Amino acid sequence: MADVALLAGVSVSTVSRTLRGLSVVSPQTRERVERAAQDLSFAISRSASSLVTGRTRRIAVLVPPTCSWFPGTVLSGISAVLGPADLDLLVYEVASMDERAAFFDRLPARRNADALMVVSFDLTPREHDRLDALHMPVVLVSQHAEGRASVYIDDVAGARRGTRHLVGLGHRRIAFVQSADPSGFSWSSKDRLVGHRQALAEAGVPCDGELVVRVAPDDRASLEAAVDRLLGLAQPPTAVFAEADDVATRILGVLRERRVAVPAQLSVMGFDDQDHARWLDLTTVAQPAREVGRAAAGLVAAIVDVPGTDPSRHIVLPTRLLARGSTAPPPPGTGGGG
Repeated sequence: MADVALLAGVSVSTVSRTLRGLSVVSPQTRERVERAAQDLSFAISRSASSLVTGRTRRIAVLVPPTCSWFPGTVLSGISAVLGPADLDLLVYEVASMDERAAFFDRLPARRNADALMVVSFDLTPREHDRLDALHMPVVLVSQHAEGRASVYIDDVAGARRGTRHLVGLGHRRIAFVQSADPSGFSWSSKDRLVGHRQALAEAGVPCDGELVVRVAPDDRASLEAAVDRLLGLAQPPTAVFAEADDVATRILGVLRERRVAVPAQLSVMGFDDQDHARWLDLTTVAQPAREVGRAAAGLVAAIVDVPGTDPSRHIVLPTRLLARGSTAPPPPGTGGGG
């Protein structure tokens, strides 16, 4: 800073005020200091400035593996907002229950960030208690809890909308395929089964337990066994609603191998609107994953920088049905499977 001050012809305190973005510095002085800093390749140290201000200008994000579509897309939305807000992103990726337990035992985000965002997975009561020990704002993403800032979609309403679409086409035997996660994490997507059952009840359609199956999406044998069991029922389904597009697209692959025509013999619908859903003409319930990330980042930035921002605000983003070529009325003569 002393070198920058000497080159710019100002005091060290003026350099500090300029690089921290304080408005007390005149535009002409600011330009001179910024030019000198650039000429000297000088960048202010977040760690050093935090000793004075008590602020790191970092936002920590606890996230499951970012190779998965939803967390990766949300993280992209978060990054797009935090950068222009002059907030750095500190990512803690946890892929297993052991890594998750280690994070909550050590709380590495403490004193290293001004706020924490938790993406996707549901938290236990103990984990909520541990977050309180951070003494920093916490924003939940794709989940919600009373008293905590949260940004999410209504999974129940989204699934209800999807099932209503199938019922409206005339389907009465609708299978629902849930994802079984080997990590042991619990996700908000589990609530989609609740919405599915609600829509069936509203339409007066019995909820047959045989039509609800759980599969490990990456386990081909598990998926094939589930599809074969559904097709082998005395009254097989005329439509399948998969909890996520990843599952739906794998089901399409199995059905193609079984020579089951989609949608002529069996309709298939997913949830998410991932890129491959559009390529495969998959009917789906779209959730705005990138916008969820952007909204969450905007909320955390406001909590950190704008006095009076509600630290427990909830933001609910809408879902929408995208009817494509993988769904159609049930085959003639099936009566919707009922």
